[in-house]
Amino acid sequence: MWDTFRGKSDKTGSFVAAEDAQQLATEAPALVDAAQGASWYAHPGNEVDAAVAALCRLRRAASGERARMEAGDDAVRAALERADPEAVLWLTARVISYMDEQGFPDDVEPWLNLG
Repeated sequence: MWDTFRGKSDKTGSFVAAEDAQQLATEAPALVDAAQGASWYAHPGNEVDAAVAALCRLRRAASGERARMEAGDDAVRAALERADPEAVLWLTARVISYMDEQGFPDDVEPWLNLG
């Protein structure tokens, strides 16, 4: 199943985007649920990585299928609505940790009045 999240596909075109979006929309909530309580730091390719990658790929596929970026965000929200609310909170905290570790606050500081 991990190959699904590496973007390996021999298909092309918007039909593939629709097919990928549908498959990822079905799989993503269960992957989010499976990530609950998992350590982000344990090993590469852990449950958190799989859930986040699936949601990112869902966003891309749905955006491509509907030819607008907002459609991808809508698809991600719909998938998260079908996941366990506690798992969504866990995953959100992990994503914030990741963004912090990657320097996001420093990247946006010039545009914010944090003083």
